[in-house]
Amino acid sequence: MKLSEHGSEAGADTAEENVPAACGPRKRRPGRPLSFDRAAALERAMLVFWRLGYEAASVKELTAAMGITPPSLYAAFGDKERLFLEALEHYEEQRRRRVEAAVAEAPTAREAVARWLEEAARELVCPSHPKGCMLVTTAPRGSEAAAGVQALLAGKRAASEASLEARIRRGMAEGELPAATDAAALAGFYTTVVQGMSIQALDGASAGKLCAVVDAALRAWPPAPGTAAPGTASR
Repeated sequence: MKLSEHGSEAGADTAEENVPAACGPRKRRPGRPLSFDRAAALERAMLVFWRLGYEAASVKELTAAMGITPPSLYAAFGDKERLFLEALEHYEEQRRRRVEAAVAEAPTAREAVARWLEEAARELVCPSHPKGCMLVTTAPRGSEAAAGVQALLAGKRAASEASLEARIRRGMAEGELPAATDAAALAGFYTTVVQGMSIQALDGASAGKLCAVVDAALRAWPPAPGTAAPGTASR
């Protein structure tokens, strides 16, 4: 059933419209309550962005999925870019932070990486939502108008890699990894594996195929100090 809309929701003063998207989602002016479920509409918008990407998702497609009119979208979220920022935050709250918590609780750096990769292998092809990682698949390419969104997504991906590097360095400090381990390169390698798995998922890869990739990637983990690398004979 389509929810009713009211043209009065579209009212927004000039100052609010000129607030840069980087400042975050615009606070809605007090007044008449929204005539639709904002949280449910945001969830639907997230799925559209996730499936089509930021640039390909039109206002027409977004409002059709959300069950609202364009004036209502602008009144509740500001504009397409602010809507995307909220949808991205919603995505992270639902999915990425759950994975990060599991990684943080892992007893070793290797176990943290294994949990991250294994969760990704399942999540990237889960049939209940679009394939791939939203931080990877929605990124705009070369559009000056979307440069801010592109930079934001790149920053979030970099932050995830930095978090992984910090966990690897902790493993080094605890004697799990050789002191000569290149933590930045190792974090970059596993981040690249996950991002590549995201593209594989878009191309129709199965969970089994991605799990095989995970197994191969984990074999590249550096041996513990004093332990021979896999496939090497002891002298």
